[in-house]
Amino acid sequence: MVDEHEPRTSWTFLTQHARVLLMISRDPQVRVRDLAATCGLTERAVQAIITDLESAGYLTRTRHGRRNHYRIARGMHFRHPAEAHHEISGFLEMFADLSPPAGADGAPGSHPDDRHGQAHERDRGRSS
Repeated sequence: MVDEHEPRTSWTFLTQHARVLLMISRDPQVRVRDLAATCGLTERAVQAIITDLESAGYLTRTRHGRRNHYRIARGMHFRHPAEAHHEISGFLEMFADLSPPAGADGAPGSHPDDRHGQAHERDRGRSS
């Protein structure tokens, strides 16, 4: 017998593309490895999503030394016709202060030698 309060399928409100874009908006120098770990995806899947977002004009990627730096085009509109009159900037702002799950393996700040991750952890501590 199925409990009528349990979901029929496992789904979420945000797509993987939205989740990756949100993580990049929080940390423009985030590593693909960290995105993959936090989003529960493979690095290859994250790279494909970044390529999709870049091809559609939602972000640009530039190389700074050994790291990528991403810039989001916040004035872009949603792709679906039902939301096409809304810019993504409001969506990004709505989720800007949500931090990744505590203790996420590979999340920014989980590597002691990752200076950028340490700053992220310090900033997160201020909002608590």
